[in-house]
Amino acid sequence: MTTERIYGRRPVAEAERGRRRVRRVWRAPETSAEELEDLCGSPDHQGVVAEVDPYPYADPASLLEPEDALVVVLDQVQDPHNLGAVCRAAEVAGTGGVVIPERRAASITPAACKASAGAVEHLPVARVRNVADWLAEAKESNAWVYGAAPEADRTYTEVDWSGRAVLVLGSEGSGLRPRVADNCDELISIPVAGRVDSLNASVAAAVILFEARRQRG
Repeated sequence: MTTERIYGRRPVAEAERGRRRVRRVWRAPETSAEELEDLCGSPDHQGVVAEVDPYPYADPASLLEPEDALVVVLDQVQDPHNLGAVCRAAEVAGTGGVVIPERRAASITPAACKASAGAVEHLPVARVRNVADWLAEAKESNAWVYGAAPEADRTYTEVDWSGRAVLVLGSEGSGLRPRVADNCDELISIPVAGRVDSLNASVAAAVILFEARRQRG
């Protein structure tokens, strides 16, 4: 089996109590900073690197099994740091999982793991061939699908987050693709007051997911 090397204090600590096998750990000062950087390919190792089994992606259908499932879908988010930060927000908010595309999108790499502070070791993340098709399947499972779009008239606090619900967030530059937006039941926005007219994906996810958590009690 192939392995990969994750790095950072929190990611390694969460992996050690997570789902995948940790095969070996290198730590400072027994291993020098230069050697640790060579092992993981990053200077951001914080003095610890671990060799682990490949990331165990979840079954996409399983994320919708609970009657109160709340799932985040990322439409072609390509920055692994954004992916990791969204996963961190989703895990802390108690979300049931995250869905990402198999192609033209970031995957759970060591960089994404580091950005998530190890949250991906506990949060189910599933990959799908086609996001729009998966959203259609989610709606067949009686999930209500909300797409985040800055231009939407209805805000995220005005909708009902009870029951099965899916939050769809678009890519860093172009937002939701038209077919993905068309497969949402409703588009929602976060009101902003500053000169910058949008939030990045991870901040938007945190704002909306904690509103959903508030509504769900």
